Amino acid sequence: MIRAGDQLQIDVRLTPGELRAALREDVRTGLCASPKWLPAKWHYDEAGSLLFDQITQLPEYYPTRREREILAARVDEIAQLSQADTLIELGSGTSEKTRLLLSALAAAGRLRRFVPFDVSEAILRDSATAILAEYPGIRVCGIVGDFERHLDALPRDGRRLVAFLGGTIGNLRPRARAQLLAALARSLDSGDQLLLGADLVKPRERLEAAYDDPGGFSARFSLNLLTVLNRELGADFDSAQFRHDAVWDAEHEWMEIGLVSLREQRVTLRELDMAVEFGQGEKLHTEISAKFRREALTAELAAVELAPVRFWTDEAGEYSLSLWSRPQ
Repeated sequence: MIRAGDQLQIDVRLTPGELRAALREDVRTGLCASPKWLPAKWHYDEAGSLLFDQITQLPEYYPTRREREILAARVDEIAQLSQADTLIELGSGTSEKTRLLLSALAAAGRLRRFVPFDVSEAILRDSATAILAEYPGIRVCGIVGDFERHLDALPRDGRRLVAFLGGTIGNLRPRARAQLLAALARSLDSGDQLLLGADLVKPRERLEAAYDDPGGFSARFSLNLLTVLNRELGADFDSAQFRHDAVWDAEHEWMEIGLVSLREQRVTLRELDMAVEFGQGEKLHTEISAKFRREALTAELAAVELAPVRFWTDEAGEYSLSLWSRPQ
């Protein structure tokens, strides 16, 4: 636990050494699999995070704008329904959109604590300091960790609203998603609520444009993963020999994103003492972005015994924000 006065606490559950070990394990497992895969979280070094911020501002990339639209319209209703004095945000990043929730809870006179939860200590510390300056009188209790492993670090006292925004739930494949939702449900006490951002199924053309923009920001973000592997593991990936690939998988109703090898090639990873062969046209799968239908999403939450409170969409019906409770 790192303390900086009574108002700010940072609980580090994931050290740089542990993060590095996790990267090594994922790379060994994923690059030896068939098909090859790597988790999307390894895109997000400083450069990757900056690129993603730029992507969220593109006209083609609708999720961030749509989620903000719903929050702006419904935030007072959310604050009233939740009656929360503690706001927890999973995958908090800069907590930019979350300020709408913080302001509504503060205006209602209930907010006493904010708990940002993120894998990056540097980003979390910067955002926590900014939040303290903007909302004097509250406590900020940041947690550095992986929300698939460290939900036990969440504080259990108070009436809590857990925000899981950005459509991040869609980055998990069905089994991992079910496991995370079950863990989230177990972490909630009677009266606590979950605010979930989830993207909705829509026409293929709209989706593929959002994840493969003509300006090439999505491609640079995708290829940045190879830069991370070169730097952290002494790999010799040539990014010019791979292309970004983002296609709609209609059967599973998700975007399938990755990097396609442009030729047969052999890549070495010095720090892992391993070499990996890529065939021409072979895809390294790096991310999915699942899209949901209301009925299916409701079934997934019901399976972990969370009850629906409200379901909202933006005016165009492209994105959803929903509130769920732990029944008494």
